Amino acid sequence: MKRFILITTVLISGIWLTLVAPAVAQHEHPAGEPEKLGKVNFPISCDPAMQPQFSSAVAMLHSFWYEKAAEVFTAVGEKDVTCGMAYWGVAMTHYHPIWEAPGPNDLKAGWAAVERAKSAGAKSQREQDYIAAIEIFYKDSDKVDHRTRALAYEKAMERLQARFPDDQEAAIFHALALLATAPPSDKTYANQREAGAILEKIFVQQPDHPGVAHYIIHAYDYPPLAGEALDAARRYAKIAPDSPHALHMPSHIFTRLGLWQESVASNLASAAAAQKYNAPGNELHAKDYLMYAYLQMGKDGKAKKVLEAAPQPRQGDPQYFNGLYAAGTMPARYAVERHRWAEAAALTVPPNIFPGGRYAWTEANIHFARALGAAKTGDTEAARKSLQQLGSLRDTLTQANEKYWAEQVEIQQEIAAAWLALAEGKQEDALRQMRAAADHEDATDKHPVTPGVILPARELLGEMLLELKQPALAVMEFEASLRTAPNRFNALAGAGRAAKLSGHREKAKTYYAKLMSVCDHGDEERPELADARSLLSQK
Repeated sequence: MKRFILITTVLISGIWLTLVAPAVAQHEHPAGEPEKLGKVNFPISCDPAMQPQFSSAVAMLHSFWYEKAAEVFTAVGEKDVTCGMAYWGVAMTHYHPIWEAPGPNDLKAGWAAVERAKSAGAKSQREQDYIAAIEIFYKDSDKVDHRTRALAYEKAMERLQARFPDDQEAAIFHALALLATAPPSDKTYANQREAGAILEKIFVQQPDHPGVAHYIIHAYDYPPLAGEALDAARRYAKIAPDSPHALHMPSHIFTRLGLWQESVASNLASAAAAQKYNAPGNELHAKDYLMYAYLQMGKDGKAKKVLEAAPQPRQGDPQYFNGLYAAGTMPARYAVERHRWAEAAALTVPPNIFPGGRYAWTEANIHFARALGAAKTGDTEAARKSLQQLGSLRDTLTQANEKYWAEQVEIQQEIAAAWLALAEGKQEDALRQMRAAADHEDATDKHPVTPGVILPARELLGEMLLELKQPALAVMEFEASLRTAPNRFNALAGAGRAAKLSGHREKAKTYYAKLMSVCDHGDEERPELADARSLLSQK
């Protein structure tokens, strides 16, 4: 087999698009200057004049800037009608592997792009294999389920990588396909570790490749693995500083590790860039993570300002589902993380935003917060109604074959049912149900759309044990929660309070000291901070 040679190293500073200057001051450059998106090696046999534009589009694709990548791929195809790879690129922009399965419109557009790619032709076997691989994903989408097609695409990319071992782009796209098909219930993280091993080797050789840094973050976006992605997280935004998603993505790892100030900086930059590029889904996604970080730092005033300045989701936005989720989650998160139970119980579903169906999960946190708030304030009838609404959402998601989200809503049902039982005086039933819900949640992993559930089930189990006057057991649950979600405000405060109540003053002081460190310059009205100051002031 002929050795494949990477014939070009293109500095991806983007094609000369008529885009505004980036939002963050340190990333600003004069109007008309190319975008800084990293370096990509992806030679094609099309018109050589189109090579820089094509590589720019691939760099955008690697940073999930799908709408801009589609514009550039289309422009390449219009200038070179024999460039089948241009339409391969368009087809790739309609498949968002990490996010969600394509809807009917994306499936239709993706298949049309595949047909145009085949019609335009490809001059090399390598290019033909790229087109054939994505064709496998879109073919018979009306008959074959998404996961089966995604697995078939992953295998096609594995074969392509083996056939052209010097084509590192094939390896990178294969790693992404491995991440997209990782079983949600696999706690060995076999796919993620395999993808990470592929990417880490390439990262040494291509330290400025946007996709490598990006996908390493996704590969290790899990509690046991997150530390392995810290270097990539701290480098990705520098590699592609003009990509709103690249500015945000490091915060996935910062969130996993409880590095709240770094998460704030990352998401402030991303939200500002998204505003400049008129990308509300991207902005909402960044602001959900930003609010999460502010709440952990006790900066409730800043969290409130983030909530008040949130845009509305927009249909047609490639990150529409991110926007929908944030729109439903941010008000729920703001109330529940602060333990404002009456505020949570009074939440309403905003009209004309949530489309239901396959997106029914995006409003679930509102109903979950209402159920918790009602149970915590003793309004059992309201709690029961919200619990029924969660059941309806779960059934809708099951019918839509959204198995992951149906299970997440089911866990919320279990938690809400436990707190309803406690409100009704059924203490043994409540504790049994809450333990089962915590075990159920531990068996799953969060989706990349969210920085975390609005209150971890094991953390809520600790709170229930405190209410049941079992502080020694509560300490254990808060500590277990902190092992997977370090530096969370409520877990640190809960562990400190539980340790104090169980007679372990030094342990209580340790947790309270950590809480005060995390909440340096936090708002004063949080009662947990007052408790921490009081105990720490005692000799």
